[in-house]
Amino acid sequence: MLETIWAVVHGGRIEPVEPVALPERMRVLVTPLPEEDAREFWSKASEQALAKVWGNAEDDVYAQLL
Repeated sequence: MLETIWAVVHGGRIEPVEPVALPERMRVLVTPLPEEDAREFWSKASEQALAKVWGNAEDDVYAQLL
């Protein structure tokens, strides 16, 4: 299962913001996200997810009931 965790760089080391239970020496994929780009990144990610949930023809039947 994929899980996303927040971390910060401190003294050249990547440190999770909250404690995580990961096996020792587990491989992880790290994507640096500059602070100024974070808001734009999450906005675009949210937009795509919301469009998938709300922008579908199946829900048009509910609009007809109103």
